[in-house]
Amino acid sequence: MNCKQFNKIPLEEVLLSLGHLPTKQSEKEAWFLNPFAKENHASFKINKNLNYWYLHSEGIGGKNVDFMRKYLNASVSEVLIWAEKQSFSSFHQHNISNQKLENLPANYEIIEIKNIQHPALLEYLKERKVENQTEFLKEIHYRMNDKNYFGIGFKNDSGGYEIRNKYSKICLGKKDISTIKNNSNSVRIFEGFFDFISFKDLENELEKEPADYIILNSVSMISNIKNSLGKYEKVELYFDNDEAGDRAVEIISNETKNVEDCRVLYLNFKDLNEYLNQQTNEVQEQYKPRFKR
Repeated sequence: MNCKQFNKIPLEEVLLSLGHLPTKQSEKEAWFLNPFAKENHASFKINKNLNYWYLHSEGIGGKNVDFMRKYLNASVSEVLIWAEKQSFSSFHQHNISNQKLENLPANYEIIEIKNIQHPALLEYLKERKVENQTEFLKEIHYRMNDKNYFGIGFKNDSGGYEIRNKYSKICLGKKDISTIKNNSNSVRIFEGFFDFISFKDLENELEKEPADYIILNSVSMISNIKNSLGKYEKVELYFDNDEAGDRAVEIISNETKNVEDCRVLYLNFKDLNEYLNQQTNEVQEQYKPRFKR
């Protein structure tokens, strides 16, 4: 990875990998608490269009390389070595683009939306142990840059679709949260839709009654939901077991009552889907036919 490639990665994703979440954001900008020092008011701003940061409290700014040089107190070469070791989804995209496509421009066209039928998508769901949870999913065929693609689609509240397949992780249309309401006094919050459908697979086993569900579709969308949680008597959180998940739990717990961090369920796993995979493998192993020699 060179400087030009690293500077193209959305700085929001870089900050997220370091455990920093925005306190507020819009389509054009995002505000964070100072990543370099403790502060009570957000003074670190990202211009999303330019992918440029500015720290008002110190009067400094720059691009990704400049940020990480200060954050790590390191040279440019050391920053690039660090960046190479990260798993930035926007850098490891398939051949659609090298940039994170959360809000695609109007150069795409959705050709067909239908129930999931394609063998490759069914096999992908089977690999993730959620082949029975297709109620909330669609098969999306779309065209972009004169090429046809298809993937598993999960609709958000703005009419966009989170698209996933074995090689791609993008969003068609505007990035937004997804809400599923059951007129419940409880709400369960998930980072992504694979976490959500993994939970639905476990719901009966956990003896959980259906509730309202919020799927962030990106932990950076957390600022979009904070004001809507006060009406619930109970808020259950099912975030990843990483720094970003810790920060998300902290943000919601500080501003909302009756919050339960439910990650204890999958304490030794990265997320709910990884936990479900392990559970399923253990059951399959238990009931595997035994043959006498």
